[in-house]
Amino acid sequence: MIENKERTLEQLESVFKAYEQREIERVFLVACGGSRALMVPSKYLIDREAKKITAEVYNSNEFIHLNPGTLNEKSLVILCSHKGKTPETTDAAQFAKDKGALTISLMYIEDAPLKRASNYTINYSWAPAGSKEQYSEIMNYGILYRLTLKLLSIKENNQKYDKLINSLEGLEKAFDKANVQYRAKAKEYAEKVKDENIIYTIASGSNYGIAYTFADCILMEMQWIHSHPIHAGEFFHGPFEIVDKDVPFILLKGLDETRPLEERAEVFLKKYTDKLLTIDAACLDLSDLDDDIKGYLAPMVINYVLRLHAVALAEVRNHPLPTRRYMFKVDY
Repeated sequence: MIENKERTLEQLESVFKAYEQREIERVFLVACGGSRALMVPSKYLIDREAKKITAEVYNSNEFIHLNPGTLNEKSLVILCSHKGKTPETTDAAQFAKDKGALTISLMYIEDAPLKRASNYTINYSWAPAGSKEQYSEIMNYGILYRLTLKLLSIKENNQKYDKLINSLEGLEKAFDKANVQYRAKAKEYAEKVKDENIIYTIASGSNYGIAYTFADCILMEMQWIHSHPIHAGEFFHGPFEIVDKDVPFILLKGLDETRPLEERAEVFLKKYTDKLLTIDAACLDLSDLDDDIKGYLAPMVINYVLRLHAVALAEVRNHPLPTRRYMFKVDY
C-alpha cells in the first residue's frame, strides 16, 4: 500500500505539467467494475464545469472494441485498476497510448502491469471497507477530482481547484462525524435485512456511481445478494413496477443539481414500501467542505456511510467481504 502522501502529490504535479504541454479536447474515463463506477462523479463534474472539454465513462473492454473516433492525440485517458492487474484496463491503456492519447492510470499498488502500459501513474491511498483512509484527501475519488478539475483550471481557467483542495483536507472530519452518526445505525439496518434475497439501490447524478458500486460490488459480488442500481431519473420508466411493501430499497440523496430526481423517487417509495433506507447528504455534517464543492464531494461521504453498512452486513451474515465463488478462482 502506498503510504507516502508527498509522493502521490509529486505524481500529480508531473501530470499537471503534462497538461500544460498538451492540447486536450476530450476526456475518457476507463475502467471496470467498481473502478469504473468511481469515475461517474468526475464525469458529472466535467459535464457541469467544462466549457468545451467533454468526458465519457467507458468499460475498459468496450472502450477497445468500440474504438471511439474521437480518441486521438488530443485525448486524455484516465484509467483505474485497484491493484493495477485488470487485463482489460491494461490493454485499454496501451490501446489509448498507441493512439497518441495522454494516459494516466490510478492504482494503490506501487508497481503493476497497468503502470508499464501508461504514460503516468498515480498511487492513491486505500483502506479496507469500514476503516478510514490514512490520507482522505488522496483517496481514489479525490485523486480523480484533482485530475479533472485541475485540467479545467489549466485549460479553461476554472476557479474552483483551490476550493477543492481545501475541502478534500476537510474530508477526514466529515468521515469522523459520519462514523459517529451511522455506525450503530448500520448495524441495526444489517440485522433487519440480513435474510433478504434482494436489495435495490437508487441514486442520480454524482451519486449514481456510488449506488452502482454498492449494488454490484458489495451486494452482488461480496454478499451474493441480488441487486441492481436504478437511476432515479429512470425509476418511473419501468423499474418502479417492482416496488412492493416487502421489497427493500436503499435511496441515496445528494446535494447536486439532480437531487429533485432522488426526492421524487423517495416520495413514491415511502408510500409503497415499508423497507426503505434513505442516506441523505443533507443530514450529514459537511461543514468542513466548501459550499461550491460540497455537492461534488458529498458522494465520498455517502460512500463512507455505505462502507459502514457493508461491513455490518458482512458481519451479521457471517459472510466476509473478501469471499468469492468465481472471481480470481476460476477461468473467465
